[in-house]
Amino acid sequence: MGSSAEVVRVSRKSSNLTQAQLADLASLDQSAISRIENGRAADFGTVEKIVRATGQHLAVVPTRTDMASLASNQISQHLAHDDLDCALRALIQLNDALLAEHGLRRALLVVTQPLSSGSRLWDTAIAALVEWRLNQEKLPAPDWVLDNVYRLESPEFLRIHVADPVPPRSEVPREFLVRNLLVWPETFAST
Repeated sequence: MGSSAEVVRVSRKSSNLTQAQLADLASLDQSAISRIENGRAADFGTVEKIVRATGQHLAVVPTRTDMASLASNQISQHLAHDDLDCALRALIQLNDALLAEHGLRRALLVVTQPLSSGSRLWDTAIAALVEWRLNQEKLPAPDWVLDNVYRLESPEFLRIHVADPVPPRSEVPREFLVRNLLVWPETFAST
């Protein structure tokens, strides 16, 4: 992941532990956990010890891009050709990748902030989808997801076809609604 702080915070929260509980399990002071989660650098051995105390394993994933970046890149290419169906397919693939993983593995797929797709609407859809799927596992979202750049000024509908009906606000997942993006949850179902 991006930093020791994110690794420790995500592993602790995904295991439903308080800092004090994790400190006991890892034989550390609660203040050490707090300092790491607040950005103090920690060596690999310490981070690994903390993650193991949550019942999880620390894995190094060599990658140059993550799933959010891949989706954004694909969406950008499809939008350049006015191909909304394929852009949506890229978003659905991101959704499927997130649903296929659990816990820290899910969070690892989206830790890096993607470059813009060239569309604020679609960039907002990526951030909202990432937060929605992380929230389902009670995982904290990476900082980039919470950036106000991923909020629309006024409500917009992620419309793919002219005949698509606008969903009522009561049907829109909260993570999309707070960003002023109206979308049906079924939009992300694999077809």
